Amino acid sequence: MKIKPKFGKDGKKIIKKKKDSLGPVRKRFCRFCADKAGSIDYKDIKRLEVFMTEKGKINASRFSGNCAKHQRRIKELINKARFLSLLPYTR
Repeated sequence: MKIKPKFGKDGKKIIKKKKDSLGPVRKRFCRFCADKAGSIDYKDIKRLEVFMTEKGKINASRFSGNCAKHQRRIKELINKARFLSLLPYTR
């Protein structure tokens, strides 16, 4: 069964616009900049696993909310922990 297009009174085809279902976007904040005393260490596995996906990839800063400076630091520490076999490369 074929669906017929709908036409308005003026004879033009009616096109429905998609609604933006995302809603207002909340600005993420860097948890290391907000917490001044928050230092990062490659031996703190629980804290580093928060910034990784289930498959073992490092989350992008737009997902984790980190600033560029701390995202680079997290990347270095995760790679160091992987090299020392504290974290897996893949899961």
